[in-house]
Amino acid sequence: MKDTAWKILMSGALFPLSVLLLWWYGASAGWWNTFLLPSPGAVWRAFTTAAADGTLAENMCASLGRIAVGFGLSAALAISLAFLCGSFPPLLAQLDPTLEFLRHIPPMAVIPMLILWFGIGESPKIILIILATFFPVFLNTLQGVRGCDPGLIEVARVFGYSRWERCRHVILPSALPAILTGLQLGLGYSWRSLVAAELVAASSGLGYMILDAEQLSRSDVVLMGILVIGALGAALDYLFVIISKAAGRVR
Repeated sequence: MKDTAWKILMSGALFPLSVLLLWWYGASAGWWNTFLLPSPGAVWRAFTTAAADGTLAENMCASLGRIAVGFGLSAALAISLAFLCGSFPPLLAQLDPTLEFLRHIPPMAVIPMLILWFGIGESPKIILIILATFFPVFLNTLQGVRGCDPGLIEVARVFGYSRWERCRHVILPSALPAILTGLQLGLGYSWRSLVAAELVAASSGLGYMILDAEQLSRSDVVLMGILVIGALGAALDYLFVIISKAAGRVR
């Protein structure tokens, strides 16, 4: 069992380790200008410095706080509307043209208007996260609700279940895998949209840290910020997978 786990670990770690070794050797051998692409050691020193003086923690907390608020609001809105539309087809027929129109507008395209309306405070970033997260969650949830076996719903109706009880005990368990898939996709979209918003209009956050470092020509800090964003995104996704598996067992 341990040998199998080790093999799986090594198969996944082999490529990044190879890239890291090549990066280190290339920087040491002078294959490129290390001002443009700093060495792994320089990036690590930038990481430890930012971690020690609190800069990294401050910006990480700002970004994660925005994700928590925006993603939570968007998920609640998308799931609620998907259940309503799935339960009342006439409502979906009325909203579908508008939703289809809005779905094809890239969230980044509305950043200038959000800044014009709300400035560079928290509101534009939260709204952008909501816009980026809404449709992956909504569409997957709607598919799950509409895919529920009509026979099960009819049996529940025969047994005297109210509309709320049918939704709670029949439709929700059936749609849960699709909901979790939508939430996982939405979390990725929310993370990417937030960093983009912080690059444009923010005074804190990981995106702002990268932009500030770029203006100071600190390529080591820029690259460190990029790697931290990737690591945080992967960690959040992994955490969500664990939660999804636990929710599946409860179901």
